[in-house]
Amino acid sequence: MSRKIAGFLIVIGAFMVFEWINLGFNLADGHSTGFYMVHGILIAVNVVLGVALALIGWRGLNRHRARGE
Repeated sequence: MSRKIAGFLIVIGAFMVFEWINLGFNLADGHSTGFYMVHGILIAVNVVLGVALALIGWRGLNRHRARGE
């Protein structure tokens, strides 16, 4: 994996985590329970995906550092 791809994965993962957590805090009151359940599941899945992407990018970046490239 190139350094550019690894950096991109880290940035996109951090953005996903920030954006979805921010969405969770900004949900307005007055919706049904189903609305909050669906959005809670979406937030949880996307935060996990964001962390996974960031970890993949981090490992790729560390491999480049270990090889001295």
